[in-house]
This record gives sequence, C-alpha cells and structure tokens, in this order.
Amino acid sequence: MEWDWQFVWQIMPTLLEGFKITIIATLLGSVLAAIVGMVFAVLRRSPNPYVARPVGLVAEFIRGTPLLVQLYFLFYVLPSAGILLSPLVAGVIGLGLHYGTYTAEVYRGGIDNVPRGQWEAAKACNLNPVQTWVHVIMPQAIPPMIPALANYFIAMFKETPLLSAITVLELMNQARSIANTNYRYIEPMTMVGVFFLTVSIVSVFGLRWLERRYGRVER
Repeated sequence: MEWDWQFVWQIMPTLLEGFKITIIATLLGSVLAAIVGMVFAVLRRSPNPYVARPVGLVAEFIRGTPLLVQLYFLFYVLPSAGILLSPLVAGVIGLGLHYGTYTAEVYRGGIDNVPRGQWEAAKACNLNPVQTWVHVIMPQAIPPMIPALANYFIAMFKETPLLSAITVLELMNQARSIANTNYRYIEPMTMVGVFFLTVSIVSVFGLRWLERRYGRVER
C-alpha cells in the first residue's frame, strides 16, 4: 500500500480533534491524580489506624487492578447504580484515580524525606498543622518529587488510547474510525504514532531538565 499525502491532509482535522481530546484528558487526569495522590498520602500518614488502613487498602486495590477494568466499571457498571458519567468524565476520573495511587507513593516518599527536625521546629514556632504543611513541609517535599510525578504524567498520556474502550473520541479512536471507514490503516495509524512520539520526545527532554534541576527519577 502506497503512502497517500492527500489522504493524510484530508484526515488531519479529525486527528487533531482527537489529539485535542487526548491532551484534555491527560491534563485533567493529571490534575486529579495530583490531588488524589496528595489526599491519599496525607490520610495514610494519619496516626488513626481506622483512617490510614482503609485508605491504604483502597489505594492498593486501585493500583492492583488494570486501568481498563476500572474504566469499564466507571462507564458501564455505575449506570446500573444510577450514576451516569459521560465518556470523557469517566475517562478522566479513571486516569486520575488510577495514577493518583501511584503519585500518593511519590508524595509519601517525599514527605518522609523531610528531616524530623523540620516538624519539631514548626511545632516550636507554634505553627498549627495547616501552617506546618503549607509553609514548612510541602515546600521542602515537593521539589524532589517533580521528576517522578512528571514521569507518571507521561505514562498517563501514553495510556489515553484505553479511553477508546469507553467511546471517548480521543486520537486513537478517531484514527481507528477513519481506518475502518476508508479501509486505509497505514496513514491514520502512522500519524497516531507520530503524534504520540512527538509529545513523548518533548516530554522526555522536559523530564531530563527536571532530573538535572531537582534530582534523578527512580525507575
């Protein structure tokens, strides 16, 4: 099969529309993952075992099950309980919860690396818990976490094709629709690879800068 540039330009607007949805899902999922991860990390550090243990079990359950299964549950199972989510909302929630459990471990490791003396110094300065977290602990804990968090967000971007399983019109779903309609697969699938490779290469350069700026990422 010969490469057809005219066909590529013809399908490009549709692919770009799907790429826009992919980027939106990744960004929103990343924000949700960052928030969920922080909440999980703080709750798992709770001295109350009735808080820390259930949160730990939930995190392990989410991390231990495939993302695709979680997406199917959110989109196809929850409606039987009266909870209806749009495809994109279900996809964002699935990505955010799934990767939130991984970012929680990154947060937890960063917080644990803050010297104990910093906690004691905050207490000696009569700072309340909120002030301690906001002004003392997090400014020291977050910078070393940034490269690892960026790594997970890149991984999330590469997993967005799974959203096509719940009918999200992201890049892969649009390309597959084009291919099935026109019986031409080489151009749309190649362009999908080009889009993902381009973003991944740019992200890798950004990640390398973060590693030099804040420390190396554990792999």
